[in-house]
Amino acid sequence: MFARTLRLAPALLKTRTITTTSRMSAPYQVIATDKAPAAIGPYVQAVSYNGLIYSSGAIPLDLQSMEVVPGGIEAQATQVFKNISGLLAASGITAAQVLKTTCFLKDMNDFVAFNKIYAEFFGETKPARSCVEVARLPKDVLVEIEFIAVSKQ
Repeated sequence: MFARTLRLAPALLKTRTITTTSRMSAPYQVIATDKAPAAIGPYVQAVSYNGLIYSSGAIPLDLQSMEVVPGGIEAQATQVFKNISGLLAASGITAAQVLKTTCFLKDMNDFVAFNKIYAEFFGETKPARSCVEVARLPKDVLVEIEFIAVSKQ
C-alpha cells in the first residue's frame, strides 16, 4: 500500500473557507438556493470546490409544497430535472457543464422511459453517467440524481 500526502501552499488555494456549525472549517463553498427544494436531511444542496460543483441527490419534490410529485417515472424524472435546473442556475452554470451524473432508479424496468426524459434534458451535451437500481429511495420516490459539474471559474 502506498500513502501520498499533497500539501498546497495557502496562496494556491482559490476557494473560500467557510465555518460550519460544528466549528470546523472546510475549503469549499456551500451552494444553497431557493430555486431547488431544500435538503430534507443533514446535508447541503451542493458544494463547490476547486472549480467543480458536487450536488447532493435530487429527488422529485415540488418546490412549493416539498411533497413528492404524483405520477410515474416520467413525471418524477421531469421534476428532478426541474430541481437540478434550479441548482445549476443558482450555481451560474448550465446542463452543458455537467460532467457526470449518478442516477438511482427504484425499478430498472423504468430505464427506457427515464432515458427519454434524461436525453431531452441534456440534448447533445451528454455527460458521463452511472445508472443503478436500488432497493429504496428517500420518500419512496422512483428516481434520484446527483451530478458533478465544472463551474465557470
